[in-house]
Amino acid sequence: MKLVRRASRPLLPLLLAILAIAAAPRDLAAQSGWLPTSWFSAGEIDPQAMFPLAENDGPWLVLATTFRGDGAREDARSLVQEFRRDQKLKAYTLEKSFDYTGKQQGLGLNPDGTPKKMRFANSEEVVEVAVLVGDFASFDDSRGQKMLAKIKGLHPKSLSGDSGKSQSFSDFRKMIGLDRNAAKGPMHLAFVIPNPLLPEDFFTRQQVDKFVIEMNADVTHSLLDCPGRYTVRVATFTGAGTFDQKAIEGGDDGVKLESRLVEAAEKAHRLTKALRRGGWQAWEFHDRESSIVCVGTLQQLASPGPNGAPVMNPEITRIVRELGPDPAKLATGAIMPRSFDGIMLDVQPKPVDVPRVPSGWR
Repeated sequence: MKLVRRASRPLLPLLLAILAIAAAPRDLAAQSGWLPTSWFSAGEIDPQAMFPLAENDGPWLVLATTFRGDGAREDARSLVQEFRRDQKLKAYTLEKSFDYTGKQQGLGLNPDGTPKKMRFANSEEVVEVAVLVGDFASFDDSRGQKMLAKIKGLHPKSLSGDSGKSQSFSDFRKMIGLDRNAAKGPMHLAFVIPNPLLPEDFFTRQQVDKFVIEMNADVTHSLLDCPGRYTVRVATFTGAGTFDQKAIEGGDDGVKLESRLVEAAEKAHRLTKALRRGGWQAWEFHDRESSIVCVGTLQQLASPGPNGAPVMNPEITRIVRELGPDPAKLATGAIMPRSFDGIMLDVQPKPVDVPRVPSGWR
């Protein structure tokens, strides 16, 4: 097609994907599972390693079991090591401490109007260590459900007999009747949970589907490769109207609509390269309706200031100041967007979430 021949060589895979959008249904389902990743890295396992859970693990995992009290760490270490060594599973531990020694605010008030203070019957500090397995895209990920069934039926050596060192393990065996019914696996109460380390808004953030991933797969500085939690959008190029199937089939009008999205992708690609040459950490991203260019890799939008009030990340301030509207013209009431390499930037740069993608998507 003419549009493809006019495109620069590095953009050919992207433009071919864009031109294929017209034939793709608009209501493509979101990805149902993560792209294939290595489940187990070969090599010796450090016998002291606990393999602590991280925020980028999951986002859904199988909670195999939890150990509590003295010996919890040793029991959890034995199980996670056995999972990785013998079952070749991607297993992790997550430790939490609970302090029941201090005073707690009770119900009601004292005669003088002050809140009642109470203590727990058993004043102690308790350590709990959970063992979790897998990296699954959703609660109903078929791989996760298969793993759940497998975990429930396993009889690990580290959970057999009297091998458990934590008091809670012994109490747990009695509670679920394992001493009376050996047919049940010691983890038959396992269930699927979201990664508890993820931020509260993780599951409301934009999740990129397979088709959009393929559109960005051959982009050198794709926003999907940005390691940050946030970035700043500095330019938006729209290809609105490109999905009118009748117009696309209608000849010249279809070519005009088609070319708008191609032009948007080319501008975003050119601007990204220009910003990179200018020393900016720029990223480009293309979807079904537009192409955008972002700058920066940010883990947080704000941090506590000297008086405790949140202060905007200074990198965001710098990006807005240098790539946003000219402050001198703003002072006169004129809102004029800047240009970079002859390409107009957005009137107002805006912090945005980096889209979520499967681990190891490239």
